[in-house]
Amino acid sequence: MKKILLSVLVAALSLPAVADEGMWLLPLLQQQKFPEMQALGLKLQDYDIYSPDSASLKDAVVIFGGGCTGEIVSPDGLLLTNHHCGYGQIQQHSTLEHDYLTDGFWATTRDQELPNPGLTVTFIDKIDDVTDYVKKELEKDTDPQSMNFLSPKYLNGLAKAKVGEKFLQDNPGTEVEIKAFYGGNVYYMFTKKIYSDIRLVGAPPSSVGKFGADTDNWMWPRHTGDFSVFRVYAEANGNPAEYSESNVPLRPKRWFKISVKGVEEDDYAMMMGFPGRTNKYYTSWEVAERRDIDNTVRINIRNLRQEVMLDEMLKDPSVRIQYASKYAGSTNAYKNAIGSNWAIKKRNFEQVKKEEQDRLIAWAQKNNESSYPEALSTLEQIVSDRKDLRFRSWMLDEAIQRGIEFTKVPTEVQSVSDALSGKDRNEQQKQIRLLDMAYHRFADKDYAPEVDKKIAKVMLKEYRRLVPAKSQPAYFSLIDKKFKGDVDRFVDYLFDKSIYGSEENFDKFKTRPSVKALEQDPMILFAKSVQEEKANLNAALADFDTGYALAHKEYVKGLLAMYQDKANFPDANFSLRLTYGQVKGYRPKDAVYYNCQTTLDGVMEKEDSTNWEFVVPSRLKALYEAKDFGRYQMPDGRMPVAFSATTHTTGGNSGSPVLNANGELIGINFDRNWEGVGGDIQYLPDYQRSIIVDIRYVLFLIDKYAGAGYLLEEMDLVE
Repeated sequence: MKKILLSVLVAALSLPAVADEGMWLLPLLQQQKFPEMQALGLKLQDYDIYSPDSASLKDAVVIFGGGCTGEIVSPDGLLLTNHHCGYGQIQQHSTLEHDYLTDGFWATTRDQELPNPGLTVTFIDKIDDVTDYVKKELEKDTDPQSMNFLSPKYLNGLAKAKVGEKFLQDNPGTEVEIKAFYGGNVYYMFTKKIYSDIRLVGAPPSSVGKFGADTDNWMWPRHTGDFSVFRVYAEANGNPAEYSESNVPLRPKRWFKISVKGVEEDDYAMMMGFPGRTNKYYTSWEVAERRDIDNTVRINIRNLRQEVMLDEMLKDPSVRIQYASKYAGSTNAYKNAIGSNWAIKKRNFEQVKKEEQDRLIAWAQKNNESSYPEALSTLEQIVSDRKDLRFRSWMLDEAIQRGIEFTKVPTEVQSVSDALSGKDRNEQQKQIRLLDMAYHRFADKDYAPEVDKKIAKVMLKEYRRLVPAKSQPAYFSLIDKKFKGDVDRFVDYLFDKSIYGSEENFDKFKTRPSVKALEQDPMILFAKSVQEEKANLNAALADFDTGYALAHKEYVKGLLAMYQDKANFPDANFSLRLTYGQVKGYRPKDAVYYNCQTTLDGVMEKEDSTNWEFVVPSRLKALYEAKDFGRYQMPDGRMPVAFSATTHTTGGNSGSPVLNANGELIGINFDRNWEGVGGDIQYLPDYQRSIIVDIRYVLFLIDKYAGAGYLLEEMDLVE
């Protein structure tokens, strides 16, 4: 066992492949990439970045919410992340009277900082290699088809057993988690401290924080001030605690110094963060599957939904606020899918992966390792066999479950029916109250029935066009049987007859509740039928999971064994990683070159008062015209906005701190360029660029634009 593990680690920690490629594990920097990092200009030691025994730069990097990164920038728990990461919180605090999405928000005192129930910030206290421990425990599992080697529930159970209940009880807010790497060939345990009193301190208006919106999303050059400011609070002893007025700003182990010196082409740059998911170890068949099913379905369906949504948002300011976050979330993945397919075609990833597979087969035959070709054969068969099921699942998910909001109406109504069938008036009233609460969790302030109705008509038509009738949820047969194929009439019927179709309908039901109304409710029947179809598809697809996971683990093991002279980073899994590179522009196509730095000049060039995506606030225009940039301007007098770097990132890296050679904050990562999205599968050195808001623009906006310079007084600024 130790010999096998050693060979895997040697393969994983050896010599470099492509410069700047990789999402590297912090405990292994010295063995992995540190000499390269220093050769590019890094002036720190590895223990300055990560140390298991003392505070280091990694202690200022946090998980923000459930899917972004953030960084601590003051001894009073001040935190920076992206505007789009804090968008949901900004939206929740916005009303027509106080529209913080449009106007921005800045707390002038700490008691004006706004709490955000449900929002958390997570620090990584410790990272331990627990491969030997996990594999010894897995040896006790006698089921050859067991998925425990990848099961979060099983692995986290091992984590809790390893540290003990007393440790968790003695350390409030602390959790432990074991994650699998390299397909389940290596394991690390992360000790995390999670804070839940997080308050909004400031955010620029969306015209700054979301400038360029969907048109510029995934694009370079970029001119977006994509940042927001929060603060982490704790109880008096610094431990995590729920929101309380008596809580105090957190005194963190470490915070970043901030450089106002700026960047130049070829400067060293690195970032730490929590990349969510990559597919570096895809086979050629999975590349084709991603292109032809996953991406193609998403592009088609979301385009149709977004057209309706945007039309409604532009008609009505209240709908714009209601659907702003939903629309942004939809377009983000939509454009990602388009960029992914572009890269797959541009560099022929399918062929690249096939050639790698062929090399492994030849190497395995030479070394009498039959298990690796067998694993490949298994993967090919699985991808072929699940094709129809995967398409149906993606269509149901994108067009129906994600596309139509009323698929999420409360369907668990048996307890209400039971109460109505009985004679206990108190129980009946109780169950009706509970149903009322459940309904209004669905039909909340961000739900517009008329918008949902219009979207549903478009989604159902496209779904029925592409998915055979026999493969649709059973309730959909009513469209043909009762409405002669007329989807519009069917959707109108759902809204007219369902107790959830409108507030008026629900109020009528509350006045005269009946079991019959619940049993025959068309939206409930619709949603249940969709749930049933999804469960059937999930079960059918799950039949492939074990075979795939075992074959994939063996395939990755084979690649690591074959590439013993080459470093191989594990696929992203939302664990803390470091990526490094240089500040650089790129050539997107023949005779075109994009510089690495954008400025406020570009904001003014893009200004279009008739297009909501490119409106420039009058205050920002006044500062530009006066050239009132203070100490944040470039040597040539221009105001920097964003820059690009060769660092390797993906979703989850939003909000990641970008650092210079001295470990000082120079920017906040917020996007990738269109041409680099395919880096989730295969790194593109000529095209891959991270898009980063220049910290000088952030400071300028806080100080000069918002008049919140008092926040800078608690930061360590390096001139």
